[in-house]
Amino acid sequence: MPPSLGDPREGGFFRGKQWMQDVRTAGTDTLMWYAVPVRNRLCGIKKEDLHMSKEKYYITTAIAYTSGKPHIGNTYEIVLADSIARFKREQGYDVFFQTGTDEHGQKIELKAEEAGITPKEFVDNVSSEIKRIWDLMNTSYDKFIRTTDEYHEKQVQKIFKKMYAKGDIYKGYYEGMYCTPCESFFTESQLVDGKCPDCGREVQPAREEAYFFKMSKYAQRLIDYINEHPEFIQPVSRKNEMMNNFLLPGLQDLCVSRTSFKWGIPVDFDPKHVVYVWLDALTNYITGIGYDCDGESSDLFKKNWPADLHLIGKDIIRFHTIYWPIFLMALDLPLPKQVFGHPWLLQGDGKMSKSKGNVIYADDLVELFGVDAVRYFVLHEMPFENDGVITWDLMVERLNSDLANTLGNLLNRTVSMSNKYFGGVVADKGVSDTMDEDLKQVVLSTVDRVNAKMNDLRVADAISEIFVLFKRCNKYIDETMPWALAKDPEKQDRLATVLYNLVESITIGGSLLCSFMPETSEKILAQLNAKKRELSDMHTFGLYESGNKVTDQPEILFARQDVKEVLEKVEAKKAAAKAAAGETEEAKEEEPVIDIPKKEEITFEDFEKMQFQVGEIISCEAVKKSKKLLCSQVKIGSEVKQIVSGIKAHYSPEEMVGKKVMVLVNLKPAKLAGVLSEGMILCAEDENGELALMVPEKKMPAGAEVC
Repeated sequence: MPPSLGDPREGGFFRGKQWMQDVRTAGTDTLMWYAVPVRNRLCGIKKEDLHMSKEKYYITTAIAYTSGKPHIGNTYEIVLADSIARFKREQGYDVFFQTGTDEHGQKIELKAEEAGITPKEFVDNVSSEIKRIWDLMNTSYDKFIRTTDEYHEKQVQKIFKKMYAKGDIYKGYYEGMYCTPCESFFTESQLVDGKCPDCGREVQPAREEAYFFKMSKYAQRLIDYINEHPEFIQPVSRKNEMMNNFLLPGLQDLCVSRTSFKWGIPVDFDPKHVVYVWLDALTNYITGIGYDCDGESSDLFKKNWPADLHLIGKDIIRFHTIYWPIFLMALDLPLPKQVFGHPWLLQGDGKMSKSKGNVIYADDLVELFGVDAVRYFVLHEMPFENDGVITWDLMVERLNSDLANTLGNLLNRTVSMSNKYFGGVVADKGVSDTMDEDLKQVVLSTVDRVNAKMNDLRVADAISEIFVLFKRCNKYIDETMPWALAKDPEKQDRLATVLYNLVESITIGGSLLCSFMPETSEKILAQLNAKKRELSDMHTFGLYESGNKVTDQPEILFARQDVKEVLEKVEAKKAAAKAAAGETEEAKEEEPVIDIPKKEEITFEDFEKMQFQVGEIISCEAVKKSKKLLCSQVKIGSEVKQIVSGIKAHYSPEEMVGKKVMVLVNLKPAKLAGVLSEGMILCAEDENGELALMVPEKKMPAGAEVC
């Protein structure tokens, strides 16, 4: 390395205009010495200054399934992807951001039939609603693909035929127990209590002609790839799950066509078959950017593939890290660079579902709090690896504390004091104090910390770093006490310097917010009459033009809200929605009940043999060899029993911990999926197969008898 130049990779950024001039003076060879090793960290430098084309960054979300309106948990993913895409653009990347809708399958066919319309009409309506919500959330996608797009359907047919001609797909028969809601076959040994291991619903014996993909042909190649590319599956826990639960035990051939329904892409050389929905859906990542199976792919595809990031929910990680890579291997295409399986956003009382009545929709939140407040909440409240929680109470708390107080009040005070003391003029008089240096150190180091978090996809942590900056500004106000300085005529220059330091700091923080809260970022900079700061300029303090004027009419960014009033509005909206749907209290009482087959009568003596008690779940984890089972450690009095339950499709392990449940404690122990179960946790089941734990109405101690 040339001794005259410092290493620009320290901290992940190139350092300012002087360093650039030194590089130009040193010559092209030196320039390339720096540029090539750090091509993924060209965050602070304009690529046109380097006389190089921008590096591409292709990011995708999972395409949303058009079975109904997406709730806030579904919406979180598009907002998360948007924040990453926006930040990559700020770093200087040429970003292509794709999302869309998944529109085929038996579920859609059945829902359309129930609605009395064609499947195409049904998905047209739902896809439009999904796109409306994505647009409402101010997401900056470049492409919205639909799997009913003609180009996509033709390419899927070509891909299927190519795989068949290559010998990767063959015709056979699928025979077993079939679950209609899951669109899946299972063997008898895979069933749990005679029901679907995924959703717990009833299954029916069925035999169906189908085409199969030879997964085992590529399994070892995929295992080797994952081992050689540790960054491929993130977080690491998802990688371990895929390797240990699916790849290492051995892959079975995958059914890739269906004949029992029609709403899908026909196999053109055998039209009674339609293409399996996952083979159809996954290929959107290449068809959407112009992949052509005949070798005539677009320049957009050649430029952007392989994808830099597939951002998906943790529940579909298997499809994206096993099926999709193997399909790509069969097509002789490179694999995506990274698949990130993000956690879920849960309602306070568990996973959102219409049957629980706990679904929260993005547009309802926006109506109450505004777009950027909702964006802030879903991004800030989601840990990197564990599920996040959303409640109306918590939303109000974050709005009031973080947005209205920490950020909004800071901006309002700064603008108001500038107007009050100096007629809005912000001037750096150079009268410094030791406390200024700590403020500047925090402000100038924020960009490196945010960049490091975003490079690791730790978006919640990145936002927290920005709010550390705002909190430090509030502390600076308390330290310097501008109101006290204003009383002393000899300290006017010091007061001016303090306000200048605040405006400069908020300008940098507001600029950093643009990827996460774009509208708020614009409002902050507009009130300060400041230009958005480039990342490359955030290591220099004092770029705000001295003598500039802030707005003379400060605007409240976020108004504080009362949680009681918010909850009243929520209930009123629910009531209005029910009224609009014609659902009255009287009608509610006449809702259909469920009749189930009656079992043989038992005597009281028979009943007395069963011992029911309240149990407290103290820990819970998924059973590795099962798609459905959870293993709970249940405290019953002073005893702890291990109980295996087929409820994984309805409750996450994290949701289970701490719940008080009804337990049949004297059931004969048995092994399920190789794990010992010493009792049974009782649940209720509705006509759709949705399960709800039986919990005591009032607070009861662990061990209380149920009688």
